[in-house]
Amino acid sequence: MSGHSKWSTIKRKKGKADAARGKVFTKLIREITVAARTGGADPETNAALRNAVAAAKAANMPASNIDRAIKKGAGGLEGANLEEVMYEAYAPGGVAVMVQTLTDNRNRTTSEIRHIFTKHGGNLAELGAVAWMFEQKGVIAVDKSACSEDELFNAALEAGAEDVGGLTEDAFEIVTTPSDFQKVSEALADLKIPVMSAEVTQVPQNTVPLDEKQARTILKLMEAIEDHDDVQKVYANFDITEELLQRIAGED
Repeated sequence: MSGHSKWSTIKRKKGKADAARGKVFTKLIREITVAARTGGADPETNAALRNAVAAAKAANMPASNIDRAIKKGAGGLEGANLEEVMYEAYAPGGVAVMVQTLTDNRNRTTSEIRHIFTKHGGNLAELGAVAWMFEQKGVIAVDKSACSEDELFNAALEAGAEDVGGLTEDAFEIVTTPSDFQKVSEALADLKIPVMSAEVTQVPQNTVPLDEKQARTILKLMEAIEDHDDVQKVYANFDITEELLQRIAGED
């Protein structure tokens, strides 16, 4: 497994995606609401909202939930005034990590995120310390049993995708620019090609290979960070072999 961080793929392999469905929906609703509040309710003119809606649809969120989140954001958030805070950090083994949060208390969230990293052998870094290692891209994963590689390749590239390749043994990966993410997602939907996941993410330019001990440590850290209520997304540049990943996942 190489190229970009496979954290979302790892969660699928470990069977956590379905179990965490409620929390995934909660995070997506918050992202949609904040995007609508800050950039308006029209996805055509609000790229952040457009991408958040595409990710929600890929997660099979009901349209009614999406509409309510947009209306709530457009009408002004009720209650807590959330702000986006991005944290940069180093995990054991020199792994670079970026943590995107939405919080109503920056000081509390900073303290808690710092504690999680320290507990697992990592540390927060200064702003800009690791961000330069990542590039924003749209990434869509499609089950290899859903269509042929030629069909997917032609459809994705015609819609504006930058690349189509093998993500794992059972999934294809489509990479797009952030601006073409929705167009490619819609092209797949029009062809009734189901997607496993779709998001605008931070893709690392280089990855750090992990041995078994490091992999176990990093996965525990990543799970602890994702379980924090204020955390929306986590990006990292680690690389775990398919064989090792299957061995670890098989123990859960």
